[in-house]
Amino acid sequence: MVFRIPAAKGVRSIRLPTENDLRRLAEANYFELSDDELSVFMALMPQLFSPYELLEQMPLPYEPLKYRDRDSGYRPSREEDPFNAVVRRFSLKGAGSGILAGKRVGLKNNVCVAGTPMNCGSMVLEGYIPETDATVVTRLLDAGAEIVANLNVENFALSGSGDTSTHGPVLNPRNPEYLAGGSSSGSGAALFYDFIDITIGGDQGGSIRIPASFCGVVGLKPTFGLVPYTGIFGVDHTIDHAGPMARSVADVALTLEAIAGKDPLDPRQGEVPVQSYTESLDRDIKGLRIGVLAEGFGLAASEPDVDVAVRKAAEAFKGLGAQVTEISIPIHRETRAVHFPIFAEGTAALLRSNGMGYHWEGLYNPGLVETFGKFRRAQANDFPPTAKLVLLIGTYMSEHYHGRMYAKAQNLRRLVRAGYDRALEQVDVLALPTTPMKALKYEPDLDLMGLITHAWAPAGINTAPFNDSGHPAISIPCGMSKGLPVGMMLVTRRFDDATLLRVAHAFEQGVNWETL
Repeated sequence: MVFRIPAAKGVRSIRLPTENDLRRLAEANYFELSDDELSVFMALMPQLFSPYELLEQMPLPYEPLKYRDRDSGYRPSREEDPFNAVVRRFSLKGAGSGILAGKRVGLKNNVCVAGTPMNCGSMVLEGYIPETDATVVTRLLDAGAEIVANLNVENFALSGSGDTSTHGPVLNPRNPEYLAGGSSSGSGAALFYDFIDITIGGDQGGSIRIPASFCGVVGLKPTFGLVPYTGIFGVDHTIDHAGPMARSVADVALTLEAIAGKDPLDPRQGEVPVQSYTESLDRDIKGLRIGVLAEGFGLAASEPDVDVAVRKAAEAFKGLGAQVTEISIPIHRETRAVHFPIFAEGTAALLRSNGMGYHWEGLYNPGLVETFGKFRRAQANDFPPTAKLVLLIGTYMSEHYHGRMYAKAQNLRRLVRAGYDRALEQVDVLALPTTPMKALKYEPDLDLMGLITHAWAPAGINTAPFNDSGHPAISIPCGMSKGLPVGMMLVTRRFDDATLLRVAHAFEQGVNWETL
């Protein structure tokens, strides 16, 4: 168990609703209360609320934190953190040995670390201090890692650009006139610091792979459910992914080996078959079939040099012994009709339920739920424009279409998944541009329209489909153009992340991507 409750601060009493409360709540639920109903309901309230009083007095089960030696840390200076990638530096050391011994890890600032502030890049959660260690944190520490930083993240992780965090924009280490990408912006840029070896990002539509592509590092969105999301602030339970980022495929594979596997506290997971991700790295890829996904190129947002670089990189697999052919998956260009309704309505519903959601069994975080609920009501104007838009659209669709569009989009995910599954019977790995463009220019004086356009630029048009399908996808740097990296995304069958890492490692070891 990863949940810890602090010492009791006194038992609070549950306030009973007043007559005015009941009339207001009835109106919010589209019915009226007769005088007789109101009188009877009010008389029943003390009896009906007695379970809540009893619940409030019951202590939660908890286990002491496994790793208790923690420091409060500090916000680094701009001289120490020139890319604005780090929110807080601290030291949390794990086991004395393990596969990650000596590795220093930074966490996206939506990952709970007990005693360390976490605000998911937003003023709405400013001052919140988790009482949990996320499952991935415990697993990293068990494997011998040292957690050294919380990393900057786009405001509520609702942007792919890199310039919406309340802590300021994250600049691209390759060229600070450009942005690092998001929403795991700090997780990409911080890999250029010598005090961080590995980072953890989150991905609901490309938020690991976009900054990996923009910054020229390796970023893996594992198979859906392979890495537990317990203790991480999410967007929609059906598209939430967490995964490793690093300067090398080997470090990504090593980290995945440490954090993958079943967590009974995560409702996102079903059966979770794991593999030896490091042992397969050095196997050659002779005879493997690489399918260059035609629909991933020539998009309205595609930069020609990106398309050229990724095709050239894919052809380089021939020199490593693989077969390379072009393959077509027409549904790839239609998946935005599935992804955005899930993203918008799912996110809005989660935010309206104080970041918790209902109807799932697993580990809830009462402290985060209460904090977010209080702050959401008191500081709703501090939501970023992206969150306001999502709340407006998601609420409108829910009120006017009663969840039908969300339900339809969820059902259509099976067709999306089947389309990729069929293609992955013909080839072993798909290859396409991670993002159709290189990093976005940092423009500090953007107006509101420009800020939203940046935030929701079509950087995720190739990445988001694999959040819907659940297939593992990795971004690896495959070229440089105009001083900026180009990312190539590789995709393979669900729960065969080992093959994906093996192919990515073969490319990394066999091709000099910076001069390709």
